Amino acid sequence: MPRAVPALLAVLALAGCGGDDPPPPDPPAVRLTITAPVDTATVKEATVELRGRVQPARAAVEIQGEAAAVANGAFAKTIALEEGVNVIDVAATMPGRSAAFAALRITYDPRVTIPDLSGVVDDEAAGRIEALGLEAELDAVGGLFDELRSGPRRVCRSDPPAGTVVDPGSGVTLETAKRC
Repeated sequence: MPRAVPALLAVLALAGCGGDDPPPPDPPAVRLTITAPVDTATVKEATVELRGRVQPARAAVEIQGEAAAVANGAFAKTIALEEGVNVIDVAATMPGRSAAFAALRITYDPRVTIPDLSGVVDDEAAGRIEALGLEAELDAVGGLFDELRSGPRRVCRSDPPAGTVVDPGSGVTLETAKRC
């Protein structure tokens, strides 16, 4: 019987080892790269196109919980924004691999800064204001003698003044004269 004990221990030791082969390494995690927009960006539009890349190229991407099409590892999706700070969540997954996540903070601020148009010809200045989504009003302030001067009317000042931040559609009065 004493001989059977060492033989039995040897058999049990070999059976419990499972061999010398190490377990296979885990596959690499999914890699997610956001190419646009940059985190903490401020935009003037109510939508933003989020673009990026994922590896492996067959990984699935979700933006704000909705699937985004992935082609050759590249993805893009247009996201609607609310006024103020928006947090956009992005997830990339693939079976058998660790997922990747990202969160972007995008600020939607539709307000407009009144440009300095001093000295700009009145019609051109009005066009620039309207191109910003604002209402331009020209106000001739030069008086009777100004009408007798030659040359075009130019902006002397604006109300609200240059540098003021206003909401889209706001009115801007451009005071014009031939000599300010």
